[in-house]
Amino acid sequence: MIKTYKILPLLLLTCIGFNSIAQEKIPEVEALLSEMTLDEKIGQLNLLTPGGGIATGSVVSENVEAKIKAGQVGGLFGASGPEKVRQAQEIAIKNSRLKIPLLIGSDIIHGYKTTYPIPLGVASSWNMELIESAAKMAAKEATADGINWNFSPMVDISRDARWGRISEGSGEDPYLGSAIATAMVKGYQGKDLSDAYTMMATVKHLALYGAVEAGRDYNSVDMSKVKMYNQYLPPYQAAVDAGVGSAMTSFNDIDGIPATGNKWLITDLLRKQWGFKGFVVSDYTSVNEMTAHGLGDLQAVSAQALNAGLDMDMVGEGFLTTLKKSVEEGKVTEEAITIACRRILTAKHQLGLFDDPYKYSDTSRPEKDILTAENRLASRKIATQSFVLLKNENNVLPLQKDANIALVGPLANDKNNMLGTWAPTGDPQLSIPVLEGLKNVAPKVKISYAKGANITNDTELAKRANVFGLRVDIDKRTPEAMLSEALKNSKDADVIVAVVGEASEFAGEAASRTEISIPQSQKKLINALVETGKPVVLVLFSGRPLTISDEFNLPVSILQVWNPGVEAGNAIADVLFGDYNPSGKLTASWPRNVGQIPIYHSMKNTGRPAPKNQFEKFKSNYLDSEISPLFPFGYGLSYTSFEYSEITVDKNKINQGESIKVSIAVKNTGDYDGEEVVQLYLKDEIRSITPPVKQLKGFKKVFLKKGETKTVTITLSADDLKFYNSELKFVAELGKFKVFVRLRKNLPFLNNFVDFL
Repeated sequence: MIKTYKILPLLLLTCIGFNSIAQEKIPEVEALLSEMTLDEKIGQLNLLTPGGGIATGSVVSENVEAKIKAGQVGGLFGASGPEKVRQAQEIAIKNSRLKIPLLIGSDIIHGYKTTYPIPLGVASSWNMELIESAAKMAAKEATADGINWNFSPMVDISRDARWGRISEGSGEDPYLGSAIATAMVKGYQGKDLSDAYTMMATVKHLALYGAVEAGRDYNSVDMSKVKMYNQYLPPYQAAVDAGVGSAMTSFNDIDGIPATGNKWLITDLLRKQWGFKGFVVSDYTSVNEMTAHGLGDLQAVSAQALNAGLDMDMVGEGFLTTLKKSVEEGKVTEEAITIACRRILTAKHQLGLFDDPYKYSDTSRPEKDILTAENRLASRKIATQSFVLLKNENNVLPLQKDANIALVGPLANDKNNMLGTWAPTGDPQLSIPVLEGLKNVAPKVKISYAKGANITNDTELAKRANVFGLRVDIDKRTPEAMLSEALKNSKDADVIVAVVGEASEFAGEAASRTEISIPQSQKKLINALVETGKPVVLVLFSGRPLTISDEFNLPVSILQVWNPGVEAGNAIADVLFGDYNPSGKLTASWPRNVGQIPIYHSMKNTGRPAPKNQFEKFKSNYLDSEISPLFPFGYGLSYTSFEYSEITVDKNKINQGESIKVSIAVKNTGDYDGEEVVQLYLKDEIRSITPPVKQLKGFKKVFLKKGETKTVTITLSADDLKFYNSELKFVAELGKFKVFVRLRKNLPFLNNFVDFL
């Protein structure tokens, strides 16, 4: 049933203008600046990696100690441990002329030593309190190991599952991505950056990195500003609004200008429009890479980057080696260098480093703050909430704890792939594999284990995936021998649990793929297991949405577990045996095939929209496939069932500055307690530029005991109706809006209409 509500006039709302933001000046910083030579100011703009730590790029800095003593280094990354960090700080404090402490940075993407699921998995929890607490735990561990600056969160929106770094972000939606960006910044930075248990966060990658052409890492991006402002930029701005301390530029170009040297991006948008007050660092050697983009030699691109508003040069040393010459030649001003230096010194002041350069060098902290039992338990909880139940054939799940289980698959007893990509600070050998987790959670369960297949039989692909250590181990036995063993072990089982999917380094940086299905070696195994006639549960590992139409059409259950982190096996067992009822929802659409990419829930209608679930000539569709995804954004099943009531609104009139409450009753009608994510969507029926078919505008995760009913209320404000129009003004236009709530199991949306007159 649909009701229509007429609302009082809503005034046209416009965005705030491009206001200049005065740079904060701190007396201690200004006094220091007045003593600094030009060379020392340039030195603060130089970020180096000493090597011997975690490699996250292809270049390692040379003569680091000598450069620190000479005042030519503003920060280090790749250094960790209280003793090593203290040693580095002592070099700066005791040997450099002005005794300026160092920033100590690191990539802490999904946990420090206590790793939790990859960000795409954590996002699937739709639990902002959980996400903030996860970031807080990571900050506590990292600061215990001497790190005060984190290169996270990555907030790039991506609608292309071929891109390996989709694993590092929160998916396809700007509203959800903004909420997660806010939660992570708060978790890392806390309320006081000078607290020794908090660290400075970095929003990255500014900007549009998730939209690289062909899903190929480091590639070009070509996008209208209307699309940027409405669909890709909001999470970066949300991080800025949350007070993020630094920002990192991306590798791609924007309007033909690489982000690292893009004045419109760094100065006009980030600083003047959004009011960002922190400092901007380049990505790894991205200043130097502007030469490969075709913008000139190292001196030219370094000058361009500084003039664009970049403050710190990561590893490439273009600033260190060319800026003084550029000042002499009038290509940059010393004032521009001073401004950049001021921003970096201000960050150090905010962290409290001038008061105590050794505050992150407490040797007592690692033992009591890192990889504690409490932290491992938290990681396990985070992981359980990240899993998404994609299919439950004949309600096979949850399993009985005294079942006879045939555990099969190349990832079933493999510690090397539990952590996932971008876990450089974690130790895979401390992780819990699935076999161990099943035994821990259900000691009475009978398990027969067989590998069954290799992750892939492609030796070249294996070589590329093993850059950071063994991830793909190609067995010395033949594929036929492994398969035969698996089938033999499955003969007497009640149920077969097949742990399959991607190796951890099949996703991540420089890990884009054109083929994103389950590898053929594992497909053969899955099909053979199904042919036994026994119930089959697929526990699916991946760092991205996969194309699994073939597997979905088989009589199997599918639990998507991403890469769950150090407590992987325990968390998976918790869900398989029903100690936790899966509640995760997808934050990126899963295509039926690669040809559908890009695919996402907020696409626009065409002038010839295709009829739903059927082909019609001269409509916007495919000859060989449906246009809908296999699994849409927001999808995820449960062991229980939920029933939704009709949508209601609290009033039929709203003025500017007011809000409207949208309510729906949700009842747990199944046999298990469980959590449901109520998702509210909006469609602007008529507006000055073409609207998306739907936009997420609110959500709440609610726990319901079996038989329990709760009314969920989500508030919509005037801001939720705004968008950037063709003039890039942030407006809410008069008109009719349709409100949706997604139902379970990919059924049609419940909806209602609201008129704004």
